Amino acid sequence: MGETSIEWTDATWNPVAGCTVLTAGCTNCYAMRMAARLEAMGTDKYRGLTRKSGGRAKWTGKITLDHKALSIPRTWSKPRRVFVNSMSDLFHPDVPADFIGEVWNVMAATPRHTYQILTKRPDRMAVIVPDLQRLANVWLGTSVEDDRVLHRIDELRTIPAFVRFISFEPLIGSVADADLTEIHWAIVGGESGPQARNMEPVWVEEIESLCRESGTAFFFKQWGGKNKKATGRTLHGRTYDEMPNVSA
Repeated sequence: MGETSIEWTDATWNPVAGCTVLTAGCTNCYAMRMAARLEAMGTDKYRGLTRKSGGRAKWTGKITLDHKALSIPRTWSKPRRVFVNSMSDLFHPDVPADFIGEVWNVMAATPRHTYQILTKRPDRMAVIVPDLQRLANVWLGTSVEDDRVLHRIDELRTIPAFVRFISFEPLIGSVADADLTEIHWAIVGGESGPQARNMEPVWVEEIESLCRESGTAFFFKQWGGKNKKATGRTLHGRTYDEMPNVSA
């Protein structure tokens, strides 16, 4: 927990660990592999969160609430962009609303940091967040892997936030019909890892065009594949590292 190689953030913070496979984008989730590895290393926080199925680690559905981790951002004096729960989903149905409130209190108390919360459950986010303090340093996002879950964007759009963002990763299908109105940032990336599914260049280009039409910042993270370093992250001969306008 802390420094990370994820291109669009500076650090990860995991007050929750564990999740449940929800839709096709979850099939090869890197966090399942990482959780299994951490359990094998003896990290108690990840004990029982995965099981082996077909030779691969899969979520069991068990959730761990790490109250000790709540204090970590307070120890970081230098401002950071912080990805909240890279190893889980803060809005998983088994994460109590009171605990989400505790996470919110930490974010409110550390305005020097910018927190990026990504969920596959914006419907639950839409129920809980309106009762919480609206914080300028908290960005709210949802994951969209293909056109079967485009409804998540509509759900996200209903939630009060200074910055709303979409992670189109792993992008496993066209999302040409996406509406990015009032969406401030789009991250696009292909799946990586041993079972990575293909991402077609035209799918990426469709999203870039949608971003230009809606004024959404476009961040191209990676092509992915079994070796993501080999495939790189350039599009049209350049990198796209656009970030949202925080005054939006």
